[in-house]
Amino acid sequence: MKIKALRSELLAACQLVSQAVAARSTKPILSCAKAYTQAPDKLVLSGTDLEIGISYEIAGVLIDEQGDAIFNVAKLVSILRECKDDEVVIESDASKVVVTTFSSEYEMPSEDVASFPAMSQIGENDDSHELAEGVINDLIKYSAFAAAKQDTKYAVTGVLCEFEAGKARMVATDTRAMAVSSGSATINDVSLGKAKSCLVPVGALKLVQKVLLGGEGAVKVCLRVNEVLFKTEKATVITRLLEGRFPPWRDIIPKKATIKIQFNVGSLLSAARQAAIMTDDESKRIVFNYSANQLTITAHGANTGKSKVTLPIEYTGEPLSVNYDAGYVIDTLKVLDAGTTLQLEMVDAARPSVFRYGDNALFLIMPLS
Repeated sequence: MKIKALRSELLAACQLVSQAVAARSTKPILSCAKAYTQAPDKLVLSGTDLEIGISYEIAGVLIDEQGDAIFNVAKLVSILRECKDDEVVIESDASKVVVTTFSSEYEMPSEDVASFPAMSQIGENDDSHELAEGVINDLIKYSAFAAAKQDTKYAVTGVLCEFEAGKARMVATDTRAMAVSSGSATINDVSLGKAKSCLVPVGALKLVQKVLLGGEGAVKVCLRVNEVLFKTEKATVITRLLEGRFPPWRDIIPKKATIKIQFNVGSLLSAARQAAIMTDDESKRIVFNYSANQLTITAHGANTGKSKVTLPIEYTGEPLSVNYDAGYVIDTLKVLDAGTTLQLEMVDAARPSVFRYGDNALFLIMPLS
């Protein structure tokens, strides 16, 4: 293989692919990426750690010799980042990969191309669901942050993806807080007689977000027995599905709310952050104190002191105090647009508080006792 490409485009592609490459592995091939040419002017880069994989296309590449190559992607990223030349030439044979710029040359050992893991693709006859880029970006943005970072209940470290007639949904929870996001989708699975669901690793969804072009393009989603594929115009992200039973999330949401309060997202986030300054490592508790047309957020750290922040609101009910973990409140609010509004719905201080954001996003936080 011998190709010439723009350094900036090749660097961006390598940085994306490197996120699916194993940082440490007993198999050296998994620390590498695969590159292969596609006529007339495309170079495809692939990487995988056997759990998550990605294939990414670069167009407009000058191909002198068709072929493929295996290379250490971390080394190539370092080369491309430090190099200041606009164009890069890459040549490969069975034993080495040579990277040449106007002012530098690097030689890296290669690996056997045949030993690189096969990457799944979406075929023309595969049933798939189709979502607009903006829709899937919002689905991930408003759900993935709520997944458990570490938990013995393995299922809650992933995001539940559900597909039903005309709609896609993503749900994440660590059992103390939950996020539910939904959006319109074209469901093309001819066998879809009822809603289908799968558990997807958060890392795979974050990678899907990064390959979106930010335009009006579409994303195809192909759900298989043990894996799911997300295909954009330039990339395909593949991931193994997580095992385990996801909590019955619908049962957690209160059916009725006796208290409903409108908030400006930016104002509430600012007030929560200010109050949280005085929490300490032992207690992240902040208290929402409701009184006539006012919310007062307080915090008290055993070794740090006290804080009190007030916010005008429309509230005419009885005085009420609700305790929250500050981290859950702040993490939820900071993924939302500061200039928008959301509605808080409650039954009382003990039962889950529900924040509704428009028609397609819902966030639930369990109060502290």
